[in-house]
Amino acid sequence: MPTPVAPRPGRAWFAGVRASGVVEHADVRTDPAALTTPGWWAVVGTFEGRVDAWRFAEVVTGAGADAPVGDPAAWQGPQPGGWRTSLDREAYVAAVDRVRHHVREGDVYQANLCRVLAAPLPAGPAGPDAGALAARLEAGNPAPYAGGVHVPGGGADPACWVVTASPELYLRLRDGELTSAPIKGTAATADGLTAKDRAENVMITDLVRNDLQRVCRPGTVRVTSLLEVEHHPGLAHLVSTVTGTLADDVRAAPDLVARVLDATYPPGSVSGAPKSSALRVIDALETVPRGPYCGVVGWVHVGDDGDVRAELAVGIRTFWWADDVLRFGTGAGITWHSDPLREWDETELKAARLVGLASAAHPPRAGGVPVRG
Repeated sequence: MPTPVAPRPGRAWFAGVRASGVVEHADVRTDPAALTTPGWWAVVGTFEGRVDAWRFAEVVTGAGADAPVGDPAAWQGPQPGGWRTSLDREAYVAAVDRVRHHVREGDVYQANLCRVLAAPLPAGPAGPDAGALAARLEAGNPAPYAGGVHVPGGGADPACWVVTASPELYLRLRDGELTSAPIKGTAATADGLTAKDRAENVMITDLVRNDLQRVCRPGTVRVTSLLEVEHHPGLAHLVSTVTGTLADDVRAAPDLVARVLDATYPPGSVSGAPKSSALRVIDALETVPRGPYCGVVGWVHVGDDGDVRAELAVGIRTFWWADDVLRFGTGAGITWHSDPLREWDETELKAARLVGLASAAHPPRAGGVPVRG
């Protein structure tokens, strides 16, 4: 009988679940069959491709799982004027023009262009109070896929400090049914959504449909809703939903999660179309790694019978902390019809409320938080 492993510090929380005490870590991409041990795993993946999972000892669902994860008044974030951006307005506008050049040349139809905001936030070895920030975001910007993972570093295992207010479903797996709900198209109100937004959403929905077909039974992948308007605090989004039934060989495979990730990663809505070409454009234009931003944040549950359930969000509206720096990403989808200044404004719109909530003890202001280049 194996010797029980003493849990090490760590906790994770998502809608309907609270977990604490890490007993196992896995690198999902380099060890494809890692997620075979029954239990509940928190998952965080970077846009660049690494996906880590941590299995937790204590997991609470149902009654008690909605307990607050922290005290919003306890959060002490960066000063509002302390944020810097990886691409300032001039550089971002020039990068949008470069993407449009690639569209004109036929290299891509669309590419998601992002920048990373960063502010110094010194803290002790355990990091800032992730639960306090999560509670602050929940109070000021509730989101359907909000959650967080905080695992202090220990031995060879990596540390993780991620708090998300994501509105976007990357993948949900239930009873062999795979679902994705890409967001493309953002405005302050639904009246601000344009024909460009709708065309972009249709384009990415088709890309996601193609991704799911790689691991689903032929003929089962379908778009169940198209161009629906979702309202979130201060924003309106266009959302479409794609579903499919996992192929029998995929569902039975011990590396099920890795195979689904290989077929769909990174999420189509935050890369572009064609995906491989868009990733090359992004790599040439963006000046810093995205990290967990535009990656994945969520959970996987492996049953005693081997059945796998999962709910993974696209890592947008997401903060992460490392090396005494708090970071937050923001971006926009670029097509031939993009207006460079409007795309910059969209990145500002997406960031203002959340960066304001995370800045010191100050609520967000109407004009957002000033960000310097």
